[in-house]
Amino acid sequence: MLIGYARVSTHDQNLDLQLDALLLKAGCEAKRIYKDTISGAKIERKGLDEALSHLRAGDTLVVWRLDRLGQTLKQLIELINDLQSREVGFRSLQENIDTTMPGGKLVFHIFGALAEFEREVIRDRTNAGLQAACAHGRLGGRPKALDDKKAALAGSLYASGEHSIKDICDTLHISRATLYKYVGKSQRGQDQ
Repeated sequence: MLIGYARVSTHDQNLDLQLDALLLKAGCEAKRIYKDTISGAKIERKGLDEALSHLRAGDTLVVWRLDRLGQTLKQLIELINDLQSREVGFRSLQENIDTTMPGGKLVFHIFGALAEFEREVIRDRTNAGLQAACAHGRLGGRPKALDDKKAALAGSLYASGEHSIKDICDTLHISRATLYKYVGKSQRGQDQ
């Protein structure tokens, strides 16, 4: 069974071109086409979620263009991998990609390899940056919220019981969680 998905980003845009392609070119039934009027960057897309929930093994999800399905290569690959794990095919009409055919599978394997390459390049750049910073005496990671002197002050203010948690946090410009981390106290019921 063919399940269609169409999306436009704003209410000013029109779904007609996509719907015509899904109905006439792909052969989807009108009742099996799900639609969204929302940016592709949004995580929650009700039309897409509904389309995905109706897909069963042997079905094919059809879109007019790849960018209607996801904004990034990573999103697309994750979605296509999910479909393949469920034994669901995928077709994109404009790009002539059909994962139910050997050529379409090859294209998505190439996309997957490119995405993996991109992740490795980012990881290598990050590691090189950290090594360069370390060579110049800088350490990576988040700096401590309190130095030893301020941590001791926090501990003594807390232990004295004369100051409210809010006052201690405001004085030291830290959150309650940070204060509890430094004083080794996880019990918050004593807040004044």
